[in-house]
Amino acid sequence: MAVGKSFLVILAVFFILSTSGCGGKSGSAVSSSSAGKNSVAVAVQPLAITGTCPNGGIQVDTGIDTNGNGVLDVVEVTATQYVCNGNDGSSGMNSLVAISAETAGSNCADGGNKIEAGVDSNGNGVLDASEVSTTNYICNGASGANGGNGLNSLVSVVPESAGLFCANGGNKVNYGLDSNGNGVLDAGEVSSSYYVCDGAPGGAGTGVAWQDVTAGSVQAVSNTGYMANNPTSQVVITLPVAPTYGDLVEVTGVGAGGWKIAQNPGQSIITENVVNYLDTWVRRNSVGNLTSFAVSFDGSELVAAGSGSQLGISTDYGLTWTARESARAWRAVASSADGSKLVAVVYGGQIYISTDSGVTWTAHESARNWNAVASSADGVHLVATVNGGQIYTSADSGITWTARESARKWVAVSSSADGSKLIAAESDYSTLATGQLYVSTDFGSTWNTGGSPLQIWSAVASSASGDQLVALGLNSQVLISTDLGTNWTAHELSRTWVALASSADGRVLAAVAVGSGGNQIYISTDFGITWTAHGSLGSWNSLALSGDGSKIYVGEPLGSIYASLNSTLPGPSGSIRGDQYDAVDLQYIGNDTFVVRGFAGDLVVQ
Repeated sequence: MAVGKSFLVILAVFFILSTSGCGGKSGSAVSSSSAGKNSVAVAVQPLAITGTCPNGGIQVDTGIDTNGNGVLDVVEVTATQYVCNGNDGSSGMNSLVAISAETAGSNCADGGNKIEAGVDSNGNGVLDASEVSTTNYICNGASGANGGNGLNSLVSVVPESAGLFCANGGNKVNYGLDSNGNGVLDAGEVSSSYYVCDGAPGGAGTGVAWQDVTAGSVQAVSNTGYMANNPTSQVVITLPVAPTYGDLVEVTGVGAGGWKIAQNPGQSIITENVVNYLDTWVRRNSVGNLTSFAVSFDGSELVAAGSGSQLGISTDYGLTWTARESARAWRAVASSADGSKLVAVVYGGQIYISTDSGVTWTAHESARNWNAVASSADGVHLVATVNGGQIYTSADSGITWTARESARKWVAVSSSADGSKLIAAESDYSTLATGQLYVSTDFGSTWNTGGSPLQIWSAVASSASGDQLVALGLNSQVLISTDLGTNWTAHELSRTWVALASSADGRVLAAVAVGSGGNQIYISTDFGITWTAHGSLGSWNSLALSGDGSKIYVGEPLGSIYASLNSTLPGPSGSIRGDQYDAVDLQYIGNDTFVVRGFAGDLVVQ
């Protein structure tokens, strides 16, 4: 970044002081602000880009204020000088200012200070003679008839921390008159200040020092690049433990053993620009039969249910699973935002509640044909539906339940984050009879159909606010309402939809449609306006999204779950791997998170 324009303004001020610092018996500076006629006056005005100053600058006019009005009028101008802006620099090096005493002579008749400025091209922190690009003088006033106290002008330069005046730090230049004559520019004597700012940091890689690594592992240090140079074994580079915002880590594979970036607890790397994560699905372990599963807001904790199997619990993004409770005809599950409170319903059985992330479960309510369930974000407000029965709500995390609405062929239900806004769908699959959508805005106490069309519904979803509702069914389009179900707008082609999930803000939606060659995953990232097919065909039958929509899970009836993530898994489970000649450039963006700024090769993200 150029020292350039802000520095030249300072030099202009130094020039003004030099041109005004003469006259007066006692050596005081006479300026345009001095009282009386025939005093020296100075006028400064911006100068546009001209042949005189190709980069613009300022024009300094001087003369004698013959009419004594305190203003340098045009007819009073006797000399004009130009202070031009310099060309922009390119190295981003620090600017330096050196101040030395100037003896009486041709530059300052009565002595003064010599101000030299330039760029520290060799980086030694000293303004060497060869680095001086500009020299100006602040001269002591000469004896003059109108002199007052004969005070000397003083300049002080102090470091300026990075902040409002200098984004990257620099120096603050103060100047004024030595009114008490002690030879020091005291705080009360400062009449004006300017700043000489350091240049911005250089481009990518300029601050990275490279190390050759042949050992099996190394603890990375911020702003360091690593040449993974083991001919047979993988080199493991663990991210810095306490990086600072903006720190860099770079890795290049030199040896045939390749490399791996490991993470400390809590750390992760955003890899959205490395792979098209919506088309990259990684298989997790099987959990038995699968009809429904749910995830916590951050996508780390999952609960899965299937008829004839135990419940599956995962706390590591589906990498490993633990079987809980007994094998039952599990039909649907729901989770609180933190994953601690879970609810699961059994078709022909009871409702089961867990308040310890699925470790233990307690049965509640009577045995009914439960087939759908939803939870508020805090896990306090629950809603469950019965196929051929009523809707039931709970306001105490599932301990007690109250029957609502009429008995219908309920097939799906969803809840807002606070549990106050609910949507439920009815349809009779046995006769393929159409049904309506029902919406409640009072925690399920009352329900209305609004303007919902008739359809054979299969799934519904709600945003966290409850302001966006989504519904789909067999041979239907995707229907979206933004006014609590009063009006519905159709999007996408008519398909046989079987599963649906929404992010908290409703921006990301995922759905599964049955096709002739298999089921297809469709994803929308614009609140359901447009949809795109992603992934390969499969027997997909269930979906779940993290709250921000960055982690999408899809399941098959036999229990296989696949994940699409836009980042590595948090902590030691996550990593990025590369082979010989592969490379990656990471930058720390805070909150234990790095982002991939650039890469080369076919990287593997875990």
